[in-house]
Amino acid sequence: MSVIRQPEVLGRTTQRRVVGAAAALSAAVVETLAVGLWFGLVVGPRTASTALAGLGILFCGSLLRTVVLGATIDDLGALMEPHQLGSAVVLTTGWIVWLLVAELIGGGSGIAVATTLLAGLLTTQFVLERRAFGLPSAGGVAVRPMVPGVLLAAGAATLLATAWFTDWTVSSPPLSVGFATATVEIVALHIGVLVFGLFAFLAHQRRFQRILNP
Repeated sequence: MSVIRQPEVLGRTTQRRVVGAAAALSAAVVETLAVGLWFGLVVGPRTASTALAGLGILFCGSLLRTVVLGATIDDLGALMEPHQLGSAVVLTTGWIVWLLVAELIGGGSGIAVATTLLAGLLTTQFVLERRAFGLPSAGGVAVRPMVPGVLLAAGAATLLATAWFTDWTVSSPPLSVGFATATVEIVALHIGVLVFGLFAFLAHQRRFQRILNP
């Protein structure tokens, strides 16, 4: 019987891996776009309008990431419940606190302290999000959510370091497009966003793997 049922088991395992990879990619794209756009708006001289716009983008991204989790576990019916909205608020607050602490301390020390704090806040948010969706507590709660939190915080540290400590631009030769001429420019911050996206994917892949294979 075990031999007969083995294809079904392998099929379910493969399906979970595919679903987990797709969910991780979706969550990473949402988080990278939201954090990247927010960071680009507020990392330099900011005004009240840019701060509000960045806050809106960050909160919408947090909500969309919650939607990805709900779609993955087939629990989209209760996304607007207060405890699930609260999870998105915690995530948004965590990113804001991270940047404020880094700017308050400044330099490499600011990045180190803020990144450590962010790792703790993200770990807390992951635990709260599991509870908000009624997911069973993972074994080793203090360790399992911490790994995605540390990975995501490491990507955030890279993003901040490229904005503060690098200042280079790579430009392509002028490209003729019809009657106009365009130039493609890549700055260090773009690389930082890409690295953050990679860390975000790794973090969410591990996270969804644990959710789908408890």
